Amino acid sequence: MSNGTRYTKTIDLTSRARLEAKVERNKSAFLEPEVALEPATVDSLPEALQAAVKSAGWTSLMPVQAKAIPYLLAGKDMIVQSKTGSGKTGGFLLPLFDKLDPELKEPQALILSPTRELARQIWEAFEEMSGDGGLTTTVIYGGVKYQPQLDALEKGTQVIVGTPGRILDHIQRRTLRLDHMKVFILDEADEMLSMGFLPDMRELRRHLPKERQSCMFSATMPMRVRSLATDFLDDPGFLSLSTKSVSVDEIQHRYYRVDAMQRDRTLQRLIELENPESAIIFANTKREVEYLGTFLTNYGYDAASISGDLSQKAREKIMARIRAGNLRFLVATDVAARGIDISDLSHVFMYDVPQDQEYYIHRAGRTARAGKTGTAIVLATIETETNLKRTTHKYGIDLERGEVPTDEDVAARVSERMTVTLESIYRDKTNMNRERLERFIPMVEELAREEPELLAMLVDDLYHERLHRNPDAPESREGETEKAEQHGRSDDRGRGRGRGRRR
Repeated sequence: MSNGTRYTKTIDLTSRARLEAKVERNKSAFLEPEVALEPATVDSLPEALQAAVKSAGWTSLMPVQAKAIPYLLAGKDMIVQSKTGSGKTGGFLLPLFDKLDPELKEPQALILSPTRELARQIWEAFEEMSGDGGLTTTVIYGGVKYQPQLDALEKGTQVIVGTPGRILDHIQRRTLRLDHMKVFILDEADEMLSMGFLPDMRELRRHLPKERQSCMFSATMPMRVRSLATDFLDDPGFLSLSTKSVSVDEIQHRYYRVDAMQRDRTLQRLIELENPESAIIFANTKREVEYLGTFLTNYGYDAASISGDLSQKAREKIMARIRAGNLRFLVATDVAARGIDISDLSHVFMYDVPQDQEYYIHRAGRTARAGKTGTAIVLATIETETNLKRTTHKYGIDLERGEVPTDEDVAARVSERMTVTLESIYRDKTNMNRERLERFIPMVEELAREEPELLAMLVDDLYHERLHRNPDAPESREGETEKAEQHGRSDDRGRGRGRGRRR
């Protein structure tokens, strides 16, 4: 290691404990396995890799590639943490040209990606590298027709790149077999979990051959990603090229500069993109808390607000939901949140910059407890940004600025997430169920042409039921019952009336 630090292995540690030791043994800006390998250069690479580098038009390796490639060539399972855009893709693609047999027209490498766009980028990068080397790749993801993918698989290909749901579909249809798979890659593992792929990945694990090399690449390393590593990797080495402020530490601090009149909509977009398991949303005033609680609930989120003006009965009802783990979002003032402890809190959102600098520490400290990781996100206006930077500078906090997502960014993410959900539901249907739903295909095709709003309504309802509402929350069930009763009364009243490039 670069600083000479070592960690001690204990023979009776569980695989998770071993992984925790590797991640936590050092908080420096650079981490690598205990037995460090010399970084690679283009000239030191095997001939097949040099040919791939030449085909891609590169003259040198990026740091993450130089550091990671020797471990992958040595056959070791690895966790590699490096920022998005740092060259991770080339780091796991290049070794494939040494490990795979171009004469064997069977899938030998499986690369999982969280989104269709990223899967295509990886596929394009491999195509660029492959040249005349004889290795071919196929990209497989949901939301498109099966036949082109079936045709590509039928021809024979060595590298499969795709999203977990559609990959699992092909495996269950027996159009994709992994008997000859040598290398398994999880790319952007943190995003994989955010997209809701965990159930599909756990099912997919059952179909992977036991003898394989597995590697995980991720920009951040929260607790859920570490847990995922223990499911797929065998005593992995840990390599980090991220600075100490990026998720090796317990809390990732990020802020967005927003227009004061757009904070509510920006918050909604960030919630959609981050998809937190649970969060506290802090606001400076009781009026803002009450407004946000109503805004989020009306939008369809499982949210409740708590402030000093709340009646004791209402407060106790919310507290009971918190203790039972049946509340996803709590909106609160700093004072009202005192004494409230929500376990496994993944995110803290600050709707505005706290007026007291110490309140920032209290707010951010609500996440990343008990050795876990978390994210603190602040919405700052041009007037409050300076005060925020003074606060983080005072406490030595490394604060990164994010780009405010657009409606198009959110729509793309939500569409991908919903495709995952729909394909998962369909995959669980029996043959009789699938036969029954075929009668609606002509109607759906016509609606998609003539009245897509009707289909969008159904998808939106399912999205919020599956991804935003907490089905175990008592208030959610009460709300649904009340809606049903109101709907019934409305029906009675209305009877008889007329219808109104990556490296």
